[in-house]
Amino acid sequence: MKSLLAFGVLLFTLTFCGLGDRLKDLGGSSSNSNTGSTKSTGDSASVEKPSLSGSQQSILDAATDVKWDNQGISWKLPAGWPKMDVKKESFNYGSPANGFLIASIAVMPASFPSESSIEATYTQALEQLKQGKYEKVRWLEIDGVKGVEWLEAMPEDKDGARRHQWIAFRNYQGQNQQLNIMISTKGSNFDKQRDTFGAIMYSMKIAKG
Repeated sequence: MKSLLAFGVLLFTLTFCGLGDRLKDLGGSSSNSNTGSTKSTGDSASVEKPSLSGSQQSILDAATDVKWDNQGISWKLPAGWPKMDVKKESFNYGSPANGFLIASIAVMPASFPSESSIEATYTQALEQLKQGKYEKVRWLEIDGVKGVEWLEAMPEDKDGARRHQWIAFRNYQGQNQQLNIMISTKGSNFDKQRDTFGAIMYSMKIAKG
């Protein structure tokens, strides 16, 4: 179990390394030019909603509900995705054989420009797409929450981590929260788990308010 936790924490660290600094920089620059909400380029015409394939639906039909009680979030997980570590602001389930679900909550100041931040996330993801580091990027609404979804391309080292990720903001229990949801495995295992990763991500239920 310790080795599983260490692996999950490593993936978590790789993903979020430097994220806090980037968000602080974004918040500082945005606060100079914005006094309120900003117009979003992710309008209703460009924001998609999940559409499950037959294979993904079959996976969910056999899956079990797993709840993150502290945050009012739940997923459906198939067999072979055991609990690793769950805290107030982090949630880790999975195994090396199947993959890891790693969710994180970052509580931001009420004045933090969430809309500008998610716009910047989308713009940065598009740049990664152009560079060939991502294979897909889109605005995606999951359970009524608009966010940015991307799938990483195969890493140069096929044993390196490859991720299906979604980032969004919500207001919950008086907090302005960034949600960062990642499902990951090593590159050589990703394609055979692709439908499972999508099914897990799109099964997510998110409490609001």
